[in-house]
Amino acid sequence: MLSLNTPFAAWTAVIVSGLLEIVFAVAMKYSEGFTRLWPSVLSIATGLLSVWLIGLSMKLLPVGTAYAVWSGIGAVGATLIGILWLQEPANALRLACVGAIIVGIIGLQLQEAA
Repeated sequence: MLSLNTPFAAWTAVIVSGLLEIVFAVAMKYSEGFTRLWPSVLSIATGLLSVWLIGLSMKLLPVGTAYAVWSGIGAVGATLIGILWLQEPANALRLACVGAIIVGIIGLQLQEAA
């Protein structure tokens, strides 16, 4: 069983779970409403692993901070993949909002370190 007993380990789990959240979202897009087997399997597996890791990290980290960073990593990553890979729009307002999320993630992590 994985044990996260240091803040570094807990933050590493948050980052890894956020990256898994990106894979979850993109695989869900490719699953076409869970009608395609392998993208559906990948989406479900990465979603479950992501939630498990974020849950472990919350044993040590504040729930609000961990959840905000986790969801922010997923949102920013999925948005950037949508823009770079799936030809989704990349207008100035959308990019500014992504930037605001990134600033919020950094701010929350810096606040925890203080």
